[in-house]
Amino acid sequence: MSQTATQENVKIFQKKLLEYKTTIDEDIETYSKHVATTTLQQFGMYSRVATDAYLEILGRGGKRIRGALVMLGYEMSGGTDMKLALEAARAIEMMQAYILIIDDIQDRSTMRRGGPAAHIILEEYHKHHHLAGEAAHFGIAIALNSALGGAHAAEMILANLKTDEDARLKVLSIMNRTMLITSHGQTNDIVNELIADADEAAVDRVLEWKTAHYTLLNPLHVGMVLTGADCATTDAITDYAIHAGKAFQISDDILGTFGVEQDSGKSPIDDIREGKRTLLTVYALNHAKSSDQNFLIQMLGNQQITPAEFERCKNILVQSGALEYARQQAEQHSKQAAESLQKHKHLWSEEGVAFLDGLSTYLLTRTS
Repeated sequence: MSQTATQENVKIFQKKLLEYKTTIDEDIETYSKHVATTTLQQFGMYSRVATDAYLEILGRGGKRIRGALVMLGYEMSGGTDMKLALEAARAIEMMQAYILIIDDIQDRSTMRRGGPAAHIILEEYHKHHHLAGEAAHFGIAIALNSALGGAHAAEMILANLKTDEDARLKVLSIMNRTMLITSHGQTNDIVNELIADADEAAVDRVLEWKTAHYTLLNPLHVGMVLTGADCATTDAITDYAIHAGKAFQISDDILGTFGVEQDSGKSPIDDIREGKRTLLTVYALNHAKSSDQNFLIQMLGNQQITPAEFERCKNILVQSGALEYARQQAEQHSKQAAESLQKHKHLWSEEGVAFLDGLSTYLLTRTS
């Protein structure tokens, strides 16, 4: 595909993604108002506080890439009932909010998408109302409940989609299998921070299990299955989704350290403070000079890391070649995704293929 055609597809992707996002945001706003009202009526004020924290994270949105991919997978496979696709997209975005709340607790992150994380919102509620007990524990405990409530509500939406029983069961099976894979990805991601021999293969497994399956493959499969797509068709998108998903996470890790907080919605120091093992840090630990390796080891997971120390960490990632290597790997996965898409493009609509091709290219240049 020519460079001109590829850049045109990036424009198609950006335009269509904005359309999907606008539709999903409006739907979630309506849904959230209904949930807030009925929660207060049925379960009282304290449940409303927990639910509001969840809805706050859900409402912040981001790009809505997962919900958009549900709707795209549905449309590109011939689906025409966009109300059905939108309900499924809402459920997948609700699962995303659930995952983000859990992730922020496990990572000890205080910010999410430009605002306080759910457990911090609830911790502040405890402090403001002078409740008994420990504020931080209250925040975590209630945030976990709010996240689980959101996840089960999402499952109910999928279980009650107005389509045939076979499609509903397949969607639920896909969703739950994906969440199981994602949980293993998260477990490995956390353990990688704690062991000395986490290598590139370990990082790659997390890229696949935690991001590729969850962020790209799952929503595309959900949308496709709702049209009655067979296994051959859903299998055909798998290589694209896995490679694009890996490119997505590698670029996200680069932005997580080298991006701007106002764009990413979280502090760029978080990944180093957390001790996260990414392609960047693993490569640097293997290729930086000895003194820099020792310094990086000391900083990874250091909760008291200073801005000056963080700047040195970034310099190490650059000077060791880690930043350039990560960019090359993201580019390679993007290329493999595009090649797989072209191989099977006859199965899907022309606009859908253009969107996905534009996505795989956009991942290399995104700034947020």
